[in-house]
Amino acid sequence: MVEKQVEIQQSTKVKNSIAENSKVDNTKIENTKQPMVDTVNITINGRATQVPETMTILAAAQSLGIKIPTLCFLWGTNDVGACRVCCVEVAGYDQLVSACNNLVAEGMDISTNSPKTRASRRMNVELILSQHDVQCTSCVRAGNCELRILANDLNITDTRFSPQIEPFEWNTDIPLIRDASKCIKCMRCVKVCQDVQATDIWDLKNRATRTTIGVRGGRLIEESDCALCGQCIVRCPVGALRERDDTERVLDYLADPDLVTVVQVAPSVRAAWGEQLGLTAEQATVKRLVAALKAVGFDYVFDTDFTADLTIMEEGSEFIERFTHRDQYSWPMFTSCCPAWVRWVKAHYPEFIDNLSTAKSPQQMFGSIAKTYFAEKTGIDPKRIRCISIMPCLAKKHECDIPAMDDAGAGRDVDLVLTVREMGRLLKSEFIDIAALDEVDFDSPLGIGSGAGEIFGATGGVMEAALRSAYYLVTGDNPDPDAFAGVRGLDGWKEANFEVPGAGTVRIAVASGLGNTRKLLEAIKAGEVAYDFVEIMSCPGGCVNGGGQPITSNLAAVALRSRILYGLDKHNEYRFSHENPVIKQVYQEFLGSPLKERSHHLLHTDHRAWHMPNEDGADAKECQCAGEKCADDCVCIGADVTVL
Repeated sequence: MVEKQVEIQQSTKVKNSIAENSKVDNTKIENTKQPMVDTVNITINGRATQVPETMTILAAAQSLGIKIPTLCFLWGTNDVGACRVCCVEVAGYDQLVSACNNLVAEGMDISTNSPKTRASRRMNVELILSQHDVQCTSCVRAGNCELRILANDLNITDTRFSPQIEPFEWNTDIPLIRDASKCIKCMRCVKVCQDVQATDIWDLKNRATRTTIGVRGGRLIEESDCALCGQCIVRCPVGALRERDDTERVLDYLADPDLVTVVQVAPSVRAAWGEQLGLTAEQATVKRLVAALKAVGFDYVFDTDFTADLTIMEEGSEFIERFTHRDQYSWPMFTSCCPAWVRWVKAHYPEFIDNLSTAKSPQQMFGSIAKTYFAEKTGIDPKRIRCISIMPCLAKKHECDIPAMDDAGAGRDVDLVLTVREMGRLLKSEFIDIAALDEVDFDSPLGIGSGAGEIFGATGGVMEAALRSAYYLVTGDNPDPDAFAGVRGLDGWKEANFEVPGAGTVRIAVASGLGNTRKLLEAIKAGEVAYDFVEIMSCPGGCVNGGGQPITSNLAAVALRSRILYGLDKHNEYRFSHENPVIKQVYQEFLGSPLKERSHHLLHTDHRAWHMPNEDGADAKECQCAGEKCADDCVCIGADVTVL
């Protein structure tokens, strides 16, 4: 097929990059080029230096390679100084000063590890430990708990304070679990949900020694409009927030001789799965992951890249149908493969529900195909199949439980979802020497995916994959597979225009992170921008930074995961979803063609078939102070009162 050059006019509307809006690097603060500012002379631990007056003490120390320990601090997101671990001594001041939120000043003489500082730091950590359930051996964060590491670094072997542990009271059927007995009130979850994700689920409750974190407005989590993005989990320094663990259910499936276990691996999983297992990049190949899952006992291991390609065929065809019949549809069309985004838009902007593509996510398409086409090809009774997903996402656990996701006629299309972290714990529990395993290919026939499917895990990847095939579906020619590289990168809101011969100019936008998404939707509502096709990923940077991925404090790791996916795409034999030979085979043998009766029944969904709590305004609460509906800034919000 001839590949044609595509001219793209790209303009960046808002440059809210993940580096600015997610701020996950808590290990190193870089000095980037800034407008000219005055400098000040300071001394840190006897070392004289000159730094910009806009620097915090913490940043100044790190610029000299001096480490000041932190616990609640998240670079650019949380600098409330709640933990007091970063406090330092400044000559001339009676009180210790928190380094994370105090700027340097001319002539400052700072001691980061004086006897007074060490004693205070140790006491503060002991106080935190007294309110923390220290049953570390049974905690999911035992291997990477920031509090445990800090306590060990401070050589704390015992505490002087009596334990005062808040009880663990939570609905453990919900995918997102908060264990109050482990919460250290660092405020990270509150700040991330408020400032990065613009959702405001978490808030402070009560006062003084009774202060804790809870769901805003005194609601239960299942009554809230939580997107289940999981960003609060990956920012929590301890085990107070985690996903519901479903590994035992998987083991039950594997032990049942009457069941056939089919597992699918999402695109972004291959870029991160080895991190929690101590594997090098060379060891953590996707084929070795297949071998590990086979060693656990799964009967078939398939690639969600395959149904990512299927999603492109359906979603791309749907976009062309809408684009060529503009007066019949609402604009713009939004992607629908991110279930956290679908939950969020239904709760916060229900006027855009009909703008969502009706195409199911790759996960759900896989379940439908596994229990129909695959079952038919292999002669397996679909009721015997248990379809398990390995996903970078918390919201996928909710998605597979939506009652409408049962179109294959054999129960739930997808039976169970494990996050990447759960998969890591499952592999560890089997005591498999993964590095020693020989590589194994995905099983056939649902194990072949294109490079376009692989980049689904990065922000902009779904859009780029869709544009590659949409161009072909309209013109009959392939574009240069890298023609749409302008939508790549970690900027939080990107936009571009491109010409499709015979169709005209297509205006596209890509947003990741729900804070950026809110800005984009408000701009659309205000008439400030207009698009035809918009990709939304709820997590900053896309699925590579998903709420179910291995927890890291290093921003560079997120960027590396994206580069891995684009590298796999570049070296894939197939760069276009429509060239995947198994996709062609499935349409020829089973589905017919995109958007036709069978494909529409199995691969599309009705987003109005289920409801979020706030979708219809049905859960508006009565105000405790005025007898009217609560406003967002009402004093009742977050108060320790019973909400009617």
